[in-house]
Amino acid sequence: MKNSKGFTLIELMIVVAIIGILAAIAIPKFADLVTKSKESAVKGSLGSVRSAVSIYYSDTEGVFPATGSLASGLCDGSKYLKEMPYISIPKPGNHANVNSVSSAVTPDDLGNWYYPSQTEGHVAVNCSHTDTKSSVWSTW
Repeated sequence: MKNSKGFTLIELMIVVAIIGILAAIAIPKFADLVTKSKESAVKGSLGSVRSAVSIYYSDTEGVFPATGSLASGLCDGSKYLKEMPYISIPKPGNHANVNSVSSAVTPDDLGNWYYPSQTEGHVAVNCSHTDTKSSVWSTW
């Protein structure tokens, strides 16, 4: 009897098929994780801007930053923020590195910060499409 070492062709084909199936499952999941991490970064930045607005409100004894000057009100003198955080929105529109502020009456999907009124002090993300959880960005 001959004692051969190594794998048969069928064994190698089964291993290749298993690796292919695992790769087909893992690659789309990885792409979703990258999208979710970008969304989480935007949510974190939104939280820091909202915190800065709250601190500004308490420092000025009940006055929010003026509608057209959110960035200058929060960033001048670096008391609240050094600069407005950048927004990098994944998927439709893909607005890269936007840090401007819009005071439009309704969200216009520019992908920047949305600050429509100084009477409410509400800051949101200026996007009307949905995120990975089917929530509209401007409603966060």
